[in-house]
Amino acid sequence: MSEQGARIRKVVAAVPDPELPVLTIAELGILRGVEITDDGGVTITVTPTYSGCPALETIRRDVVDAARAAGAERVEVRTVLNPPWSTDWISEPARRKLRAAGIAPPGPAAGTAVALRLSVRCPRCGSVDTEQLSRFGPTACKALWRCHTCQEPFEHIKAF
Repeated sequence: MSEQGARIRKVVAAVPDPELPVLTIAELGILRGVEITDDGGVTITVTPTYSGCPALETIRRDVVDAARAAGAERVEVRTVLNPPWSTDWISEPARRKLRAAGIAPPGPAAGTAVALRLSVRCPRCGSVDTEQLSRFGPTACKALWRCHTCQEPFEHIKAF
């Protein structure tokens, strides 16, 4: 990859996710690729967390703005839905960042046809004495939980 291509990839990878601003789109696993074409254009491939993600247009705009700020003149953002995004694509450092921000990261999703989850570990105190308050939190990707030990509510990213 050229020096400009590496710079554009680095800048695009650092774009924060609008719904989880503690993570970048690369850490969340939705940035699939950055390609510099022979004619100097840039093609950026993303896979949203789900096909109806309301943040997709914001992500597109932020990615284009970042690539242009890094010197790209022509930028195309492609959305790829196959394979579908999985919470398994969230990096381990990103999972630590989520915990530090008070958001419970998802468990593994790959290869699980049926998931039985009795509780979610509290990201604040580590207790498993928790309960789900609402299947839907501030975004469709998250649920709202409460810890009985520390009494704090917290968000949990659903496994996909």
